[in-house]
Amino acid sequence: MILIVLDGVRAQKDSVLIRAELEAEGISDIRALWIGSAEVLIVPHTDRSIADRVEAVSRSARVLVPVGGSPLAEMSVAGTGSIVTIAGTVSLGGPEFVVAAGPCAVESLAQLKASAAAVKESGGTILRGGAYKPRTSPYSFQGLHRPGVELLAQVGREFGLPVVSEIVDVRDLDEMIDKVDMFQVGARNAQNYTLLAELGRAEVPVLLKRGFGCTIDEWLGAAEYVLQEGNPDVVLCERGIRSFEHATRFTLDLAAVAVLKRRTHLPVIVDPSHSVGRRELVLPMALAAAAVGADGLIVDVHTDPTSAQCDAEQALLAGEFDELMKALGGVVSGVGRSFSVGEPIVAAHGLDEQPIPR
Repeated sequence: MILIVLDGVRAQKDSVLIRAELEAEGISDIRALWIGSAEVLIVPHTDRSIADRVEAVSRSARVLVPVGGSPLAEMSVAGTGSIVTIAGTVSLGGPEFVVAAGPCAVESLAQLKASAAAVKESGGTILRGGAYKPRTSPYSFQGLHRPGVELLAQVGREFGLPVVSEIVDVRDLDEMIDKVDMFQVGARNAQNYTLLAELGRAEVPVLLKRGFGCTIDEWLGAAEYVLQEGNPDVVLCERGIRSFEHATRFTLDLAAVAVLKRRTHLPVIVDPSHSVGRRELVLPMALAAAAVGADGLIVDVHTDPTSAQCDAEQALLAGEFDELMKALGGVVSGVGRSFSVGEPIVAAHGLDEQPIPR
């Protein structure tokens, strides 16, 4: 694989010249990817003579022939931070702080609508909900599957909220692609490279959670599988790592957020719910995440946690989520940001083209 990095005032002109030169040599399978302020041409060949020809055409082009690592995820390649826009309405990685919230698992229409109403009323701008739930035990609730996806699409339209939901099997991609606005890759699939590559070929943003045993290098390597297939819209989610400590479900590694905000151009959000696994700790960890530089949060909200079929101990009640959002305001403004307010959604990937009621 050869990566040709183009930025600056000559980028567009050089891109045309380089493509013409390579196509004259019979190389036409070139992918283009915009990351940060740079255009990257991805050439699926390793012949060093290709790199030499590129350098002869453009003195400003940076030619990389990686043999490892995650160059497409690195800030040093992108130049500036990337902004990932979801459903044309909510942007992650810019000046606005984004909060996605909703039930860990979609259980019923009534449950989902009640949670969506609470999220919308308190200022959340993305609805999260799991239709496919990979669980430690095969006997635990596994989600509603396809009906759950349909409910998410319906409720997202009704409340004017883009939806994010986990995909666990590449065979579900075609079913979900027209109904969700962002695919979540959970911790258990963080190194499922076949799934990641397929999502790289889909034109839908990807929320990539950190595997609870992944180092930062391994996490960025997973993101690279999506990026190098041509999908620049990757958001990283720190959700806790496994350690010797048992006071919380996992250990929330907020230092990783600070590291990533310097190392990668990709937006970074935090999941304080799954990381600590305890309702009373979600708020302080959410505040800490905002303070350390996260671009947003993804939070479990359930209007009746006692009846929840998944992760009841960590789900916030509607009033607790409202309290969290109000407390976040001071921290968010203190770090020079504002809350995302979203916009009316026109369509979600091929659903009806009518504006969605707010």
